[in-house]
Amino acid sequence: MAEIVLRVRFTTGDHLDVTYEEPRTRTVDEVLEHAISALAEEAGILRCTHGDRLIVLYGRGIAGLEVAPLGPVL
Repeated sequence: MAEIVLRVRFTTGDHLDVTYEEPRTRTVDEVLEHAISALAEEAGILRCTHGDRLIVLYGRGIAGLEVAPLGPVL
C-alpha cells in the first residue's frame, strides 16, 4: 500500500492538504496516476483523509493538484 499527500486547489482559490492511499498499488507514481485518472472522469471522486476526517473530493470542483515526494511545502 502506498500513499501520497496532495495539496488540492479548488476552483474557488482555496486549498487543502489531504492524504490519499491506494491499497492495490506499491509505488507513489501508481497512486498519483490512479488519483489523476479518477478525478479526470466525469463523475470522478477520491476518498481522502484530512487529519482523522474522511474527505470526498469531486473532480468538478478541483482546479489543480500539487504533489511532492515528502508532501506539500507548508
